[in-house]
Amino acid sequence: MSGTEIDRLIQFLAKLPGLGPRSARRAALQLIKRRDSLLVPLAAAMYAASEAVRICGECGNIDTNDPCLICAGPRRDPSIICVVEQVDDLWALERTNSFAGHYHVLGGTLSALDGRGPDELNIDHLVVRAARDTVKEVILATSVTVEGQTTAHYLTDRLAACGVVLSGLAHGVPVGGELDYLDEGTLSAALRARRPF
Repeated sequence: MSGTEIDRLIQFLAKLPGLGPRSARRAALQLIKRRDSLLVPLAAAMYAASEAVRICGECGNIDTNDPCLICAGPRRDPSIICVVEQVDDLWALERTNSFAGHYHVLGGTLSALDGRGPDELNIDHLVVRAARDTVKEVILATSVTVEGQTTAHYLTDRLAACGVVLSGLAHGVPVGGELDYLDEGTLSAALRARRPF
């Protein structure tokens, strides 16, 4: 293998999540082998995305529009805001087609170890949004990790004066999950969040 352009391509591919150096080399080789059908169109699509994609000034989603199509959607319920850590969490919830409200992307979680405090997250704008008369409920959909739960508790304190109902996602046994394969934390959460039949 030689050529600085190839090496550079491999180095950039290796920075993508899920691709190590070996996978990046394989991906680069496939792109080069299929230059006309894959590499050139991919490069054009990446350039177009870099020019067109914006961060929504309202919720923090990424889209080609600002406000994004979710915030601008006329069938969305503006009285409910679902708070997520990252855009991929928003996309995961959207795939379920079970939420018709608005979102708010924090941009991460509070983490003393990583030096990420409230000022590094999109919290102040959330408080402004939650204080609007139209907002009735804020769903805290943070991860069930120490950082995610710390962030949820912090948000609970910050949003207390807004007069909105605060709720969180239920935790427990996933659909199709067998008890023997679940970890203790999931089983404990499922027992605590039990409901009548």
